[in-house]
Formats: sequence, structure tokens, C-alpha cells
Amino acid sequence: MRLYAVVAAGGFRRYATYRIATAAGVFTNTVFGFILAYTYMALWDERPQLGGYDLSQALTYVWLGQALLATCAMMGGGFEDELMERIRTGDVAIDLYRPVDLQMWWLAGDLGRAAFQLMARGIAPMVLGALAFPLALPTSPGIWLAYLVSVTLGVVVSFAVRYLVALSAFWLMDGAGASQIAFLAGLFFSGMLLPLTLFPGLLGEVARALPWSALLQVPADVFLGKHTGWGLVEAFAFQGGWALALLLAGRLVQSVATRRVVVQGG
Repeated sequence: MRLYAVVAAGGFRRYATYRIATAAGVFTNTVFGFILAYTYMALWDERPQLGGYDLSQALTYVWLGQALLATCAMMGGGFEDELMERIRTGDVAIDLYRPVDLQMWWLAGDLGRAAFQLMARGIAPMVLGALAFPLALPTSPGIWLAYLVSVTLGVVVSFAVRYLVALSAFWLMDGAGASQIAFLAGLFFSGMLLPLTLFPGLLGEVARALPWSALLQVPADVFLGKHTGWGLVEAFAFQGGWALALLLAGRLVQSVATRRVVVQGG
């Protein structure tokens, strides 16, 4: 485990070196946060309590989305492009023969990336949003802790989805199409555009059951106190269940791909 802790720390330091890109990301998240916040204000002025949120909760949801956009890599930008390139060039064969677990290696690095993005591109926009709008911030330390646990689980789910997308390059050779589909699905079904509680009927039920809801909708509802007691346990179980299922699926696909590499190499 010490090795993976070092890899995670390396992932944190790697993204910390891109200071100008980070500053640009903070600026972009803040600008879009203000645009969405004023849009939500107009919408909630016409429909108070829309989706089960009052205005302050809806505004908080907006800024949570800006904080988690890069943290959970809803638009990509994590390890997947690098892994797909290594698969395309064949360098992944070297990775598979190393005495480390391929999935755990990339997961550790992505956790380090997510930790940096949460601190660098998550806190600043949230603080600016709190100064400009009446946000519903928790007063209980327990809710903040539960939120961090939920965000961590969301990052793992995000990683597991993107890992499967990256492994598709073993068969597609160019995973750009799969990445684009995952990017669009992540934006729509995570609740980034609108809270999933606003989606009507069957669409809403399906959207809330898909793994992408673990990236924003569930952490946001934990932050807003929508999940308490047994409901909080169920929220964690939902995220953890998807994380486990997708990680196991990734291992299965990785195993099939490894056998393919070995056969071709032989």
C-alpha cells in the first residue's frame, strides 16, 4: 500500500505543477458558476421548491457542481487519455509485466489528481459563491465528513467508468468515440446540467439509478442534508456498490486484454 500512496502523492504533485492551467480552471468554474446561479435564480423565482430544493439549496447545488466538475473528471481530463495512448502504442505491455496492479496504479494516481482538484478548483469557486449568494452551508462537522466520504466514493466511480472507457482502446484502437460518449453521459446523468430530481417519470428514475449520479447528485444531496441516518447509509451503499461493480468489470476486461497481449506477444 505504501507504493500506491507514493503514486497518489505523485499524482497530486503532477497536477500541482500546472499553476496557470489551475488558475484558468478556477476562473472558468467561477464564471460558469455565476451564469448558472443567475439562471437558477430566475428558474426558482418562477418555481419555488423545484425538485425539492429551496433557492439557497439550489444555488448551493450549482457551486457544488463547479467544485466537483474537475474533481470527478466529469468532462474527462484524467488518466484515460494517457492510458489509451499507451495501449495504442503498445507500451501498455510493459505496464502489464510490472510487479504492480495496473488498475490500482492508475486509481492511486487518479485519487491524487482528484485531491488536488478538490482543493485547488473546488474550494476557491465555492468560497466566491458563498460570498456572492446565500448558500445553504452545513453547520454540522458530521455532514462535512459525510460529504468528503461521498465525494471520495464518487471519484472512485468516476475512475472505474473512465478505466473501462480507456480499456476499450484494446479493441477500438482509438478510444476517442467512447470517451466522447462517456463525457456526454457524465455531464447529463451526473446532474451537472440540472439536478436529477427535476427529471420526470421513468427518465428520472433511470438517471438516478445510473452510476453517474454518484458523481454529483448523491454528494450534493449529502451536503444539503437530504440523506441522514439510514438514508445516508443507503447513499453510501449505492455509490460503493457501483464502485465495486465497475472496478470488478474493469478487472475482468483487463484480464481479457492481458491474455490478448500475451497471445499476440507470443
